[in-house]
Amino acid sequence: MGGVIGGAAGVFALLAMAPAPLAAQNIEAVGDPLERALTTGPLLPEEVLRSSALTFPAILEAFEREAAARSDQLAADGAFDLMLKGEYYDRLTGFYSGGFGKAEARQPLRPYGAEVFGSYRVSNGDFPTYENYNYTNQLGEVKVGALFSLLRNRDIDSRRFGIEDTRLAASQAQLDVMLVQINTQHEALRAYWRWVAAGEEIRVFEELLEIAEARQIGLTREFREGARARIALTENEQNLLRRRTLLEEAKRNFATASNSLGFYLRGRNGQMVVPTREMLPDLARLKPVVQVDTLLATPLNEVIQNRPELQTFRLALERATNRVELRRNDLQPSLDASVELSRDFGQIGPGGPGFDSTDTVVGLTFSVPLQRRQARGALQRAEAELRETQLRQRRITDQLTTDISNILANLSAALKLTDLAGAEVTQANQMVQAERTRFRLGAGDFFLVNVREETAANARISAIRADLSGRLAEASFNAATMNLNALGLE
Repeated sequence: MGGVIGGAAGVFALLAMAPAPLAAQNIEAVGDPLERALTTGPLLPEEVLRSSALTFPAILEAFEREAAARSDQLAADGAFDLMLKGEYYDRLTGFYSGGFGKAEARQPLRPYGAEVFGSYRVSNGDFPTYENYNYTNQLGEVKVGALFSLLRNRDIDSRRFGIEDTRLAASQAQLDVMLVQINTQHEALRAYWRWVAAGEEIRVFEELLEIAEARQIGLTREFREGARARIALTENEQNLLRRRTLLEEAKRNFATASNSLGFYLRGRNGQMVVPTREMLPDLARLKPVVQVDTLLATPLNEVIQNRPELQTFRLALERATNRVELRRNDLQPSLDASVELSRDFGQIGPGGPGFDSTDTVVGLTFSVPLQRRQARGALQRAEAELRETQLRQRRITDQLTTDISNILANLSAALKLTDLAGAEVTQANQMVQAERTRFRLGAGDFFLVNVREETAANARISAIRADLSGRLAEASFNAATMNLNALGLE
């Protein structure tokens, strides 16, 4: 007990150092559902879910990561942007006076790693023999051409890989948003139901303490009148101390649950809102836990395959496969082809009639690293990463299946325990009434009355915790099966 209390004190100390959350009664600007809960009614799970879905930082962070991934996709597309280039060359002094101006446009294409280009160049003056190629006719030269990859970079290269990889990464980021939303709403629901259960436990211990306090007044009067022995007062005082201790522990648990719920319950500006006891709902008016038979109607295999984790793995496998193909591409020799068509226009310039023609030029270039150790090492690593991703996908699939089966088992047990706890509460209350009647008639024992009362209180606590287990299991099932409506995401 001392360790728990010390741990709680540490948590409160840390909270005291952090920016203070808003107290529920001091909120000036909060979301509409929360305002309604504070002014006209209790705090309901739907309002908590709406608050966390709109303001929780982890969800907003996921949206920003998706925006960053979309930006990477745009940047990768820039590898195929149209490129313009200008060039000017002239001699200011010297025997030769030749100079030229040139403008060129290049457009990369995806098929065959191709690139097409077109340029215009016009020269003036005389060039030395070793710069004879700079001559043009008086109206200049127009050139068009294309480059093609025939082996390496024909089907994939770093630019095309980058475009596809960033597209898949953006899709993964979108799935990550959904996964963060589901997990956040799941945790918000769990925090809410723990807060409700903690509030209900306080009520039980308050009633138990009130009974002992009222009895203490009666016993004191009887003792003064000589109808009771001093030992009866002492025994009841002992019960008072024990019940006050139980109540203080329940209040501590409620304060912790309130702070945990306040982590998800936020105002419009994102500041945390710590709920108070006045916001507790009436459990009798809340929807009951869904029966297991109803949940089993959900097509679980289909749901599991549509989970964001597995969809992310499918995209990860596609990315890993593309990386393997890129590394295999690096092993191939480079064989590039080029074709150019050029034509001069206007009167023949100083270069002579040799420049007054239409020229068609083709070319081939070939290169290959002889050992290719770097490419082989990169390929082996890419293949190992692909196999690792496949194994992780299998493990996560099996884990999801196991988790859902465990959730259903826990929910089924929780529903049965709730029924049993309800029956136990009924019987315990009957025993309390019977023992109090015997005690008033002088046939009962004061010790037994206290035992019956505490047994009845324990039965009510067990019923509250059994209901909590069912609520938590239902929330987990809705999260596992992506019931977006139940999670407040639709």
